[in-house]
Amino acid sequence: MWEQLRANQLGFCFRRQHIIGDYIADFVCLSSRLVIEIDGGYHLDAEVRAHDEERARYLESHGFTVLRFTNDEIIADTNRVINIIKSYLTNIIQSTQK
Repeated sequence: MWEQLRANQLGFCFRRQHIIGDYIADFVCLSSRLVIEIDGGYHLDAEVRAHDEERARYLESHGFTVLRFTNDEIIADTNRVINIIKSYLTNIIQSTQK
């Protein structure tokens, strides 16, 4: 995923493993307030899911949007995941131009 996000390839600067409060976001675009989380199989565990939900609430309360994808989604169809991210970023641009 980092190969797709790095070096402004989507027209936005992303950072990886970026600290936000007490949490480390997998990827973040600070200018669009977008966090991208990539979940492995252990995120299916109830305790881990509860922690993920707590993290998402914290990030959202600080103005971030969280997009969450599984490893399987990324492996199976990276282009689809990138298109979802691009669509979100396009909507951000359009909403700021209004």
